[in-house]
Amino acid sequence: METTPVIYWITTGLLAAAMTFSAYAYLTQPVMKATFEHLGYPAHFRRQLAVAKLLGAVLLIAPVGPLLEEWAYAGFAFTFISASVSHIAMSDPLSERVVPLVILVVLAVSYVTYHNGLL
Repeated sequence: METTPVIYWITTGLLAAAMTFSAYAYLTQPVMKATFEHLGYPAHFRRQLAVAKLLGAVLLIAPVGPLLEEWAYAGFAFTFISASVSHIAMSDPLSERVVPLVILVVLAVSYVTYHNGLL
C-alpha cells in the first residue's frame, strides 16, 4: 500500500475535524468570543469565519473538483497565517502564536500529498 494516500487522508481528516470543531467553538463558546474581542475583531467576523471554516472542511473532504479545493487550501493558509500574526501583534503566549502555524504544517502536508497524484 502506498503511503501518500494514507498521509493525505489522515492530515486532511484531522484538518477537517479541527476546522469543524473550531467553527462550532466560534459559534458557541464564550471564550472564543472573548478571544476575538481581545484580538480586536468585530463579532460578525467570528461568525463569518465559522461559516468559512465549515465550508472549507466540506470542500476538502467532498469530491468537488480541484479549483474549489485549491481555494479551500488557500483560504485556510491565509487564516492560519493571519491568526498567528494576530496573536503575535497582541503579545499573546507562545502557544497561541505557534498553534496556527502547526496547523499550517498539517495543511501543507495535506496539500502536497493531494498534489502527488492522489486525486
